[in-house]
Amino acid sequence: MSNPYFRFKQFTVYHDLCAMKVGTDGVLLGAWTHCAGADTILDVGTGSGLIALMLAQRCHAKIDALDIDTNACRQAGINFNRSPFAKQLNVYPIDFRQYQPVYKYDLIVSNPPYFVDSLQSPDRTRNLARHTGELSFEDLFKTSCQWLSKNGKLSLIIPVDAFDRIQFLAGRNELYLNRKTIVRPREDLPPKRVLLEYSTQMTGTESNELFIEKSRHVYSEEYIELTQSYYL
Repeated sequence: MSNPYFRFKQFTVYHDLCAMKVGTDGVLLGAWTHCAGADTILDVGTGSGLIALMLAQRCHAKIDALDIDTNACRQAGINFNRSPFAKQLNVYPIDFRQYQPVYKYDLIVSNPPYFVDSLQSPDRTRNLARHTGELSFEDLFKTSCQWLSKNGKLSLIIPVDAFDRIQFLAGRNELYLNRKTIVRPREDLPPKRVLLEYSTQMTGTESNELFIEKSRHVYSEEYIELTQSYYL
């Protein structure tokens, strides 16, 4: 049986109630996302609450977290309440498309479902977490645009092969790519993921690459620097 929790420097994330466990994608997005200056943050599809907790460690924003899965919300609530950042964090069991916040957000962050064409699992909760049948990229961009503040930003991690589609949707919703980091498992392997930051402001795009490991279980200096505030 796998460990029911993952311990970070300032908080612990239990994930035994969640379909999707703590993983590299979430850690990458939580560490990479710029949150300085944000007063309000929304985490869409929060799962265990990992990304919301990572952002709470680095800023004083009010952070709302959503998930369509009630067990995931229960898990996130437990993790939030046990953390030093409990007063900043709220979780709501609701579909993002039906969400009606009372204020707009300076930052919306999401590790979205993306296995559009892959074989689905018999576990429905895992399907909700991994597949775009419940929340499409189109829905994510359209709804995010409704709830971003004037200078708000949208931060995502997606598969590399979805980038062209995401760029098209961003353009259709008048969002501009500000930052882009291509992620490789190792320097000699093809990229698997890309981290993206969009906003309503056309500022030009800051682009770079990151590889996670130099060899098996030997992490790159760039990955260590990015995550050093979190990993024990």
